[in-house]
Amino acid sequence: MRDFHARRTILKGALLVAAGSVLTPFARAASTPAAGSTALAKGLTLISGVGANVLALDAGDGLLLIDSGIAAAAGALRSQLKALAGGGRVRTLINTHWHPEQTGSNEAFGKAGAQIIAHEKTKQRLSTDLYRPNLDRYVKALPPAGRPTKAFYTQDALQAGGETLELGYLLEAHTDGDCYVYLRNANVVAAGDAVSPERDPVLDGYGGGWLGGRIDAIDTLLKVGNDATRYVPAQGPVVTRAQLATERAFLDGAYTRMTELLRKGYSAKDMLDADVFKGLPRTLGDPQTFAKDAFKGLWAHHNTISHDIV
Repeated sequence: MRDFHARRTILKGALLVAAGSVLTPFARAASTPAAGSTALAKGLTLISGVGANVLALDAGDGLLLIDSGIAAAAGALRSQLKALAGGGRVRTLINTHWHPEQTGSNEAFGKAGAQIIAHEKTKQRLSTDLYRPNLDRYVKALPPAGRPTKAFYTQDALQAGGETLELGYLLEAHTDGDCYVYLRNANVVAAGDAVSPERDPVLDGYGGGWLGGRIDAIDTLLKVGNDATRYVPAQGPVVTRAQLATERAFLDGAYTRMTELLRKGYSAKDMLDADVFKGLPRTLGDPQTFAKDAFKGLWAHHNTISHDIV
């Protein structure tokens, strides 16, 4: 985590799925496109339209998946996988975090024998009933078959089908259990919801994410790979390092301005009335929601931001 004191001194939406009309609380998109597949590299396929982007890697003896979409799109995901190596049998599944858009088919793949890998925090979240304030109810833990069978804390690595995969923790970017997966040979990074090219960045404050953590996470992602690296977000198209840097500049500008106004006693509404996001590199679709979520996160971390925020 950055030294925020030093830093200051130098300076619902919803995803409506027709099948089952499932309302997922974290995806802020107007509609769900039809499921489809795009080849990113030899043996590496991007599957979209299943609630979240899913990467499928030919691991030689089956498939390695990164995320598993929403439960309502499980059939569409399986249909896409059947056209891939080994008839779509999944040997390994990596979750980039614990939201339902990333874990909807965990149980099915786990029951079929897939090893499930995630950060330790994601394993804990999926293994425990969780209260969700936006739903005003507890969400049940996944059944044991859907929970990670292998977890890591800071970094991990594995080999699959000649590909080297490097896993790293993204502390408090979107939740408390985010991770990235770098496929070194393909030069592709699965970045989960730490990257948001088209929709507004989502900060699940109750789940551990906040604005400062998201900036730190993008700083980490910018150090992975090189200028040719492609980043696959949880939602939307693949992005370049330059696009990632633009998102970082927006978040940093928002952080700086909001912190300064926080010192003056501004509320989230006051900040919006003061056009706190005006002139930043990105335009928000729902600035009110983003300001509210970012504001709550700043207050939750006020003691690490600066000594003069009380």
